[in-house]
Amino acid sequence: MRLAMAGPRPTIRAATPEDLKTVAEINAHYVTNSVATFDETPRTLDGWRRWLEELTERGLPFLVADLSGEVAGYAYAGPWRPKPAYRHTVEDTIYIAPGHLGRGLGKALLGPLVAESAQAGMHRMIAVIADTGDGASAALHHRFGFTEAGRLTDVGYKHGRWIDTLLMQRPLTG
Repeated sequence: MRLAMAGPRPTIRAATPEDLKTVAEINAHYVTNSVATFDETPRTLDGWRRWLEELTERGLPFLVADLSGEVAGYAYAGPWRPKPAYRHTVEDTIYIAPGHLGRGLGKALLGPLVAESAQAGMHRMIAVIADTGDGASAALHHRFGFTEAGRLTDVGYKHGRWIDTLLMQRPLTG
């Protein structure tokens, strides 16, 4: 079953410092109310500014889904691990504002994120997905050529429960 994008089509564009207040609000929702992220404290606005600067300096994409001037979701490709040998591997992150779920924004963000990461010279993209029983994120990644690379069991503890992570990957270059 294919989901059609309901309502106006988003503009996918590079995040700007002006977008970060809304990005921080979206992130805080997931940190506080879900196990989709293993963060337990929302990143501050200054933290988001530093993160945008770091990704920009590295030439990595940080995108937003803009719906008529409103940031409805964001995605970025960040370094997979800090060790130098991993410098050509990125991890994707995608979050959609709660009021905009189910509208195809994840799909709208992931395609350009993959393309821009490849253009930035990255070799492989990793997805680390909290396995909560909802397969939406895994299905989205499968649609974009990600394959399962493994599962880590009971590696996250949040909101009183243990959570597995599903690891997925896809090549960005030949």
